[in-house]
Amino acid sequence: MPNSTVNIERIKPGQGKATPNRSLERGIAVLRAFRAGASMLGNSEIAERTGLSRSTVSRLTQSLIETGMLEYVPQCRAYRLGVPVLSMAHAMRDGSQVLRVAAPMMAEVAMRHKINVGLAVAEGDEMIYLESFRYNRRQSLRTVVSGQRIPMALTSLGRAHLATLAPEAFNAMMRAMADKNRGRGWGELRREIDAAVSSVHEKGYCVASWQPQVVAMATPLRFDEYAVHVLNVSVSTHQDAGAVEAALAKPLMELAAAIQERMPRVE
Repeated sequence: MPNSTVNIERIKPGQGKATPNRSLERGIAVLRAFRAGASMLGNSEIAERTGLSRSTVSRLTQSLIETGMLEYVPQCRAYRLGVPVLSMAHAMRDGSQVLRVAAPMMAEVAMRHKINVGLAVAEGDEMIYLESFRYNRRQSLRTVVSGQRIPMALTSLGRAHLATLAPEAFNAMMRAMADKNRGRGWGELRREIDAAVSSVHEKGYCVASWQPQVVAMATPLRFDEYAVHVLNVSVSTHQDAGAVEAALAKPLMELAAAIQERMPRVE
């Protein structure tokens, strides 16, 4: 059964969970609609991606333009993200103690072993890369950058994260993934996820290969005052997953232990 993990929520002293601000949630949903490959979106596209009505989207985009979070491009009748979004991303990275500790160690391991090393966190049913150092000897067709999203269900990063969820959260995620992947081989995918979760519980890591000739391994990292992070290593290779596991399990787990050891303890 998946292990439980700490959920970070803002609770008012002496009260239960604060009532959500629906307008704020919808505004954030509009911003989340913009992803790599979709630099500009119109009201109809935003409405389709968010499930909001066009009138609601129109009202929200106007507010986001006024705050600088969006820019309107009249020639295209579409919006693009504003510069403050980049500033916020930089502030997030700069303020992460995890990245400050992990990044130099990740770079050193990637260079020494000529492998790729990445760090990611979960967001919905996807994983978002915080950092990636790529020193694999063989050139891969994939280029990973900070902020890039990858599917949780298919990847070692995502499956390692799933292994940290409490039973209720894990089962809810499985139901959501089953609905999303219905008719696309969900049965086999679920078996792979269950095997990966068991591997994390037994060995501390899991292995996956969702891209041609790319094998990745991942292990979850738990820190005080931070959400679960997931560390991975990967290689572009003709070797099978077993050979990669034999070669990279020790470097992965030693790096994970070193990062956790150097993270400041909260008293």
